[in-house]
Amino acid sequence: MLPGRTHVPHDCRIVADVLARIGDKWSVFAVMLLGERDYRFAELQRAMGGISKRMLSLTLKRLERDGLLVRTTFDTVPPAVSYALSPLGRSLHGAVEALGHWAVDNHLAIAAARVRFDAGAPASGVSAETAA
Repeated sequence: MLPGRTHVPHDCRIVADVLARIGDKWSVFAVMLLGERDYRFAELQRAMGGISKRMLSLTLKRLERDGLLVRTTFDTVPPAVSYALSPLGRSLHGAVEALGHWAVDNHLAIAAARVRFDAGAPASGVSAETAA
């Protein structure tokens, strides 16, 4: 939704649809890495650590389908394939990178809030009476 606009339910559906694609952890990792440089499949799998070949293949196909990355096949033996962000994917990279930095900067505060919440304490120093 643009600043100054009132809430429009249709906008929420658009945002939900896009976030469903780019919000999963493997898509975020792929966009973050591909924002640095082009990768071949095996390089990307090693860099992402813990992703199966099948999941990486599905993630890359989904990102390609959404126009966020470009798959280039080179006529070599064996064929080489390279993945790069498209212009649309590069426009997303900045937002994903900012979110990644925010997560790194705030993960300790989030972990502490979870511990307080799980112990039954109010979050952020708000008392139960004031929150009610």
